[in-house]
Amino acid sequence: MHVLITSDTVGGVWTYTQELVTGLARAGHRVTLVSFGKIPLPHQTAWMQTVSALDYRPTEYRLEWMEVVERDIEESRGYLELLVDEVQPDVLHFSQYCYGDLPVDVPRVVVAHSDVVSWWMAVHGSEPEGTPWIQRYRQHVMSGLGGADIVVAPSQWMLDAVAKHYLQPQHRTVIYNGRTPSLFDPSQAKEDYVLSVGRVWDPAKQISLLLETPGDSRVRIVGWEREPGKEKKQALLKGRNNVELLGPKSQSELQSLYSRAAIYAATSQYEPFGLAPLEAALSFCALVMNDNPVFHELWGDAAIFFDKNDPEDLGRRLDQLRTNPALREEYAARAYDTAAAKFTASQMVGKYENAYQSICSVARVG
Repeated sequence: MHVLITSDTVGGVWTYTQELVTGLARAGHRVTLVSFGKIPLPHQTAWMQTVSALDYRPTEYRLEWMEVVERDIEESRGYLELLVDEVQPDVLHFSQYCYGDLPVDVPRVVVAHSDVVSWWMAVHGSEPEGTPWIQRYRQHVMSGLGGADIVVAPSQWMLDAVAKHYLQPQHRTVIYNGRTPSLFDPSQAKEDYVLSVGRVWDPAKQISLLLETPGDSRVRIVGWEREPGKEKKQALLKGRNNVELLGPKSQSELQSLYSRAAIYAATSQYEPFGLAPLEAALSFCALVMNDNPVFHELWGDAAIFFDKNDPEDLGRRLDQLRTNPALREEYAARAYDTAAAKFTASQMVGKYENAYQSICSVARVG
């Protein structure tokens, strides 16, 4: 089967794409991959050297959730139409909504990785104002969902959010994201520090909770420290000698940090799935998680939850694990076992293969 996949090079979607494309290629499928947003750095594409049957087409078209993006959407849709005609794929797999109604006669999957409205609701407690940008964005999402042969989300919560804020897709399913366990080292000796990964400036990731947490736990944070033009990291670190901002890291650097961290703190108040906690779990870290519905759906009793958005309770939970090695080991084992049982790349790839076969079979019958 020949699958044309779209992706973007920012954050977890690119990691998801790496696992999916690698798994499909190893299963004997041909993949054409188109990326939007910034051209990836060399370390972001190093994985492609080991993937056969991959045709990669990087572009710099802006992403659909950005403002002042209409021209990019129009031009990128035209680009994809021409590409479909050139490579003749059997199925289209879109990681953006705005291509779901592309006027081509090929079965298509639209993946609801996240969306602006559900993000806004989680962060601000209300829907965004109906500005021209939001109105255009909503229309792109609605049209894309309506044009999909099947809509996939990485959690039931995200699938429900799509139905709540846009429309109920006629054909829909949940396919959990997955990672390859062998990429991570669960056997490394642990050090006494708490790790967290996320954009420090992003209110959805809420890394700021770790800067407000009482106690002296050693905390290491990976991710962009400030939004361009916004406050500097020195202001964030004021008076917190136990908190270390490490900046962005490559996958190999992150894997090393995960392997040595005893505890992973997942502070997000909006997280349609969350690959970083999964990577930590596969590295045998105990998970301390914000009380949000996605984390409960995915991890259940394999994690310790702190009161929603409460830095003081987060501090208590971290101290609880730091001072009780047996409990920490128990929760690290729970997290690892859950990750290995539910969230592997091979499981994810197999379920996408089934989805592709399903919509292609319907198209052939039609």
